[in-house]
Amino acid sequence: MGGATTSEVTTKDTGTTGSVVFGIEHPASVHLFRNAIEELRERGWDVHVFVLEKDIAVDLLERYDVPHTVLARYDGSKGGLVTSQLAYEYRLLKAARRIDPDVMVAQEGVAVSHVAPLAGSKSLVFLDTEHAKLQLRLLLPFADRICTATSFIGDISRRQVRYPYYHELAYLHPNRFTPDPAVFEDLHIDADDRFVVLRTVAWDAAHDIGEQGIDDPVALVEGLESMGAEVLITAEGELPARLEPYRTDVSPDAMHDLLYYAELFVGESPTMAAESAVLGTPAIYVGSLDLGYTNELDERYDLVYNLGSEDGAARSLELARGIFDEPDSTWETRRARLLEDKVDATSVILAEIEQMVDS
Repeated sequence: MGGATTSEVTTKDTGTTGSVVFGIEHPASVHLFRNAIEELRERGWDVHVFVLEKDIAVDLLERYDVPHTVLARYDGSKGGLVTSQLAYEYRLLKAARRIDPDVMVAQEGVAVSHVAPLAGSKSLVFLDTEHAKLQLRLLLPFADRICTATSFIGDISRRQVRYPYYHELAYLHPNRFTPDPAVFEDLHIDADDRFVVLRTVAWDAAHDIGEQGIDDPVALVEGLESMGAEVLITAEGELPARLEPYRTDVSPDAMHDLLYYAELFVGESPTMAAESAVLGTPAIYVGSLDLGYTNELDERYDLVYNLGSEDGAARSLELARGIFDEPDSTWETRRARLLEDKVDATSVILAEIEQMVDS
């Protein structure tokens, strides 16, 4: 199975219009598609957004003023994962048959890959998680086109096409993002302070089960503080009682502003590590996942430091000492190199949709 590499992206509005459905099953999909959704609507497209409500996906859609329809809700239970997915696919099929879209788009798009052929449409899927084995088995036989980054590990389909991007560049490319210092209005720190964003995750997603991250978060926080850093924790679920005072409530749409101004990100979320990197903030990713994009951000751009979960706290502190000693220009130069090599991912999404409608 071979995937073609495409490096040239047409960003000009070709004048094509049509009907498109976006499937949203995760908060990350809101960020990935929100700029494309807005631009397509401005161009006169008929755009529909259908949601499987999970985590903060609906909250993000509302904060970004994205019109949407919730088709099903996941209640957090193990059994609910299956029943909510089945309900979502069934209702998505009914909606698609009514709308008759030219193309259906999703991230890790199991539902759209199943529904599109039954609704006489085409499916366009964006992937960046090689470890999502179950999702890949469920979608690969059905998806019409699969877009991955050039860093994605493995050729997974003859219908795979690669682009020099990261998903995070759909919303954090300089064309799409301007940092807002207003994020500090409700915090006890300023933009010029040395502060670290620490992220812990629940590891309860279907493709995260069995994974692990930071072994001793208390020691990590104490060590960072000993270096003169303020620590702000964003966490999924509970924290050790010792760390609850560090929990920081920042609105989801302001988190990227916080990452931009941070001196360092340390955490168990590869997505937030990549977000930090493309913003020019060095990141330490502590986790057991082997991902093409975090590997490339480490090995090619020196903006992410990939650590396994073993002795993650101690090794993170060793890295942090060296990172704090580097001038800001180090990270600015590395980010500039990255942006020279990579494209605005929203332009890829738009070009792919237009191409599928025209073909």
